[in-house]
Amino acid sequence: MKITFYGHASLGIEVGGKHIIVDPYISANPKASHINIGTLKADYILITHAHGDHILDVEAIAKRTNAVIVSNAEIAGYYSQKGFQSHPMNHGGSWNFDFGKLKYVNAIHSSSFPDGSYGGNPGGFVIEGEHKNVYIAGDTALTMDMQLIPMRTKLDLAILPIGDNFTMDVEEAIVASDFLDCDKILGYHYDTFGYIEIDHEDAIRKFFNKGKDLMLLEIGNSIEL
Repeated sequence: MKITFYGHASLGIEVGGKHIIVDPYISANPKASHINIGTLKADYILITHAHGDHILDVEAIAKRTNAVIVSNAEIAGYYSQKGFQSHPMNHGGSWNFDFGKLKYVNAIHSSSFPDGSYGGNPGGFVIEGEHKNVYIAGDTALTMDMQLIPMRTKLDLAILPIGDNFTMDVEEAIVASDFLDCDKILGYHYDTFGYIEIDHEDAIRKFFNKGKDLMLLEIGNSIEL
C-alpha cells in the first residue's frame, strides 16, 4: 500500500492495484501548486464530508477518470444526481470493494456544501487491503468512538488531523493514537491556512516523547506500508 500526501487533507492511495483519491483540495492550494490534478489516477474518490476544502477537485477528477465517489448517503446522492458514479455509505457500515474492505466510521465535525446545502454527517474511513490497515480520520475532534476501531481492526497507520482550531490539536492526536492502539501516525490538515499552522519540530517531538512516530510528509511525497 502506497500513500501520497497532496496537501491539506488530500491523499492518494494505491492498494490492490487500484488508485484512490481522498478529499481532493489541490488546485486552489498554493502549497500544492506543483501537483497537477490532470495527471492523478483515480478509480475511487473517498469524501469524508462536504466542506469546500475537501471536495474542491472532486468533479474535475471524477469527470476525467470516471471514478466512483464513495461517501455518506447525502454526499453520494448529491454527486449521483449530477451524473457521477457513487457508492453511498453510513456510519458503522462496511463494503468489500475490489481494493479491499472499507468501513465508514464516526467523526465529530460539521458538513455542508459550499452553497450551504446539507452534507450529511461527517465521517472517517478504515481501509483493510493488502494485509495493511489504515484509518483516515477526516476532520474530527477527539472522540471516545476511536476506541471502537481497534476492537475490530489492528491498524498499521492512523492518518489524523493535527492543525487545531477546526479539528484536534497535536496533544489530542496523541491521545487519539492511544485510543486507536496505533503508534504510527501520518499528520494532516495543518499549515494550509493561518488558523491551522503548527510547529513541526515541536509536534514530532511531542509524539516521540510518548514513544510514537509522527510523519509530516512534504506535499507530493509518499510512504509505503
